[in-house]
Amino acid sequence: MNCSAPVFRRTLLRRAVLVTLLPLLPVPLLASEPTPILLRLQGSNTINAGLGPRLVAGLLAERGYRDPQRVPGAVLDEWQVVAHDPNGNPVAVSIAAHGSSTGFAALAAGTTDLAASSRPINDSEVTALAGLGDLRSKEAEYVIGLDGLAIIVHPGNPLRELNLQQLAQVFAGDITDWQQLGGKPGPIRIYARDDRSGTYDTFRELVLNPAGKRLSAAAKRYESNEELARQVADDPAGVGFTSLAAAAKSPKLALRDGEGRAIAPSEASIATEDYPLARRLFLYGPPDRRSDWARSLLEFSQTPAGQAVVQQSGFVAQRIEPLTLDDTQGMPATYVELARRAQRLTVNFRFTAGSAQLDNKAMRDVERLADFMRLPENANRHLLLAGFNDATEDPACAALLARLRALAVATALRHQKVFTQELLSLGDQLPVAGLSPNGRVKNRRVEAWIY
Repeated sequence: MNCSAPVFRRTLLRRAVLVTLLPLLPVPLLASEPTPILLRLQGSNTINAGLGPRLVAGLLAERGYRDPQRVPGAVLDEWQVVAHDPNGNPVAVSIAAHGSSTGFAALAAGTTDLAASSRPINDSEVTALAGLGDLRSKEAEYVIGLDGLAIIVHPGNPLRELNLQQLAQVFAGDITDWQQLGGKPGPIRIYARDDRSGTYDTFRELVLNPAGKRLSAAAKRYESNEELARQVADDPAGVGFTSLAAAAKSPKLALRDGEGRAIAPSEASIATEDYPLARRLFLYGPPDRRSDWARSLLEFSQTPAGQAVVQQSGFVAQRIEPLTLDDTQGMPATYVELARRAQRLTVNFRFTAGSAQLDNKAMRDVERLADFMRLPENANRHLLLAGFNDATEDPACAALLARLRALAVATALRHQKVFTQELLSLGDQLPVAGLSPNGRVKNRRVEAWIY
């Protein structure tokens, strides 16, 4: 959907801005004795190359630690964030950014306190880490922000849109010439992240696997999102996938999933997770064995100050803002009327696979929405929840399930002393994705509107 919201980009808390402007500069260590390590963070390059160090610096500053600096380690993509405690003693947090899978491996080895991941933990990792507790529980899994895998091309490429099937064929090497996609004649060169990357895992899960494809052996592989984006920007034949944060200056293709509309990556489409390649960024910490600093970083990541750090790092923060829906062409009449009289909020509630149970992010989003509705400017405004389901053989069943999902969110909000004025069921009328397992999860959603 094409949404616009000038307020969506408004300045966040002033104190949060000041925190995140603290210098994170590569400076040499001056201390002759080993610096005490407060916390160890390993995993995703997408997170730990910039966002992780900034979150750590924000937490340290909030606790009264001074002069946080990022110090490069002896190994590429490893750092320490060093600071001085209130008594002037040096302390450090160690950070490594070698890919999401390395964070879970480090948890298993006991060499990290938290794992940063740009994809959800998988079944084999849950099993391997079962001795540390349930890593899929709300106490262990924290969504710290949102990102989108941007499909980027050279600035001279006229292509503007692809469907996911075409995208899979390109990256599998089945489509090898831009003319096959309606572009200028010429070979296609593929750029992709490396096998340890959560960015690659996400692309494989959302694009390649549903199409029964594998990444072409001719693809050029990179550990860094930023380096991949630079290479595509210099190659008129290039196409690649990278984090939206790393793709800021590159042309980004709109994507269509199944019967859904072509949606471009933007703050609004990623915040609502309507964009086909929107993804969540995670921190995982063992719920049964957690240090004070690990707990504090997880909690800080959910605060307005922590979410300000997320936004300033180029990702999409989890905050509630009203959106004006610009284009309702081709949408159901009920939805067009809703857009006329109400504003959509930048949150979608989703559910655990095959159930009407809110997932971990949705449970925290209930609290965020409750806080938003309690703001003075919303005192006389009303909340509407619109439920959706994926296509089924029985439209009446789809409509009922959609209403039950909206009711589940309303019930959770009632526990927060916030009450829903209207419940609306749109069944399977407005899919944002196809009928792959991931597409079904996206379609089974509840939207929040205010009027």
